[in-house]
Amino acid sequence: MKKDTTVPFHSKKTLEHWVAEFVASRGAGDDIRVAVQDGSGGSDTGLVLVPLVHAPNAVYIEPSGEGDDLSWSVSIEPHDETLVLSSFDLNALTHELLIAAELCAYLQEKSLGHYEPDGAPDPTGRSASAG
Repeated sequence: MKKDTTVPFHSKKTLEHWVAEFVASRGAGDDIRVAVQDGSGGSDTGLVLVPLVHAPNAVYIEPSGEGDDLSWSVSIEPHDETLVLSSFDLNALTHELLIAAELCAYLQEKSLGHYEPDGAPDPTGRSASAG
């Protein structure tokens, strides 16, 4: 049996819905946004941007892997200057990164078994085969 090597489709609309659910349940992350990211065939798959107040680095969350091996990962882009923080600022940055980690896990959980056939978004998180 040939393994499915396609990445399940997650539209920008679906990701925005999931991020809104996360923010509402967590009470944090109001500045998290979903940006347009071109997927295969020009489909709009979304890219989750997590802004940091206490560091200049860009942080984003996106699916990685394919088929049954789909997982989500957090990317932190490098910055060319040394970051010097007080203990209070470091604690605040740790909190921001914890929110990114929790959102990454949340998106991973929401994605399990979630497929949007023909690019049609289903923000409720139900798969097309769910009744």
